[in-house]
This record gives sequence, C-alpha cells and structure tokens, in this order.
Amino acid sequence: MDDKMKTPDSEKLTINLGFVDLGRIDLLVRDGFYSNRSDFIRTAVRNQLATHADIAAQATTRLSLELGLRTFTRRDLEAVKAAGERLEIRVLGLAIIDPDVTPELAKETIVSLTVLGSLHATPEIKAALADRLA
Repeated sequence: MDDKMKTPDSEKLTINLGFVDLGRIDLLVRDGFYSNRSDFIRTAVRNQLATHADIAAQATTRLSLELGLRTFTRRDLEAVKAAGERLEIRVLGLAIIDPDVTPELAKETIVSLTVLGSLHATPEIKAALADRLA
C-alpha cells in the first residue's frame, strides 16, 4: 500500500435513537461526563463489548477468524495462484483487498470471504466476490 492510501482506524456508523435517550446523552455531555455524543456512544459500545468479551473470544476461535487488520495485495494473490492454492478468508476487524487486484485475480484465488467488521475493496472486487461473501 503506498503512502497515499491511509488505512482507516475507524468506520462511521449512523444510528437512530429515541428523543428521550438522546436528551439523556446530551444531559451527560452538558454536565461533563462525556466530551460529546460520540464519546458517550463509543464508551457504551466498549462497555458492552467488555461485558461479552468471553463469548466474542470463543466465537472468534470457533470460527477461525483472524483478528485485526488483514491486507491482500496483488503480489499476495499472485503467489497464491502460482502455488495452485485458494483462500478462505475469515477476518474479524478490517480486511483490505488492494485496488491493484483485478476482479479476475480475486475470483481465481478467493473461494470464500467472511468479514465481521469492514471490507475495503473496489466496487468491482466486491461485485466479483458477491457470491462468495458470507
């Protein structure tokens, strides 16, 4: 990946909240418990993830998921193809298929793709692998 492409460290989500819940969040922000709404929501999410950490860890192991960031370059996939192998990709976090990977190469080398988190790939790659996404 060249210097022009920065790996994102987060992804923006949009949620809908009831007005009363939103007002309560604003009250906590106003009183200085949180710096802003996003800070409150991130904290709430982290607290829930901590509460269920054991269950998530067991599922990660059971599903053989790679944890974190995993990048697939054209060179990686060409090596897989040259070895006569095919990939079953399972990532919990962020999976990146570099933009220089062609849809044809992706289809020839990736037999299945499971991403719990976010997949960053060109629309052409996503379309080529649509039938392999779990």
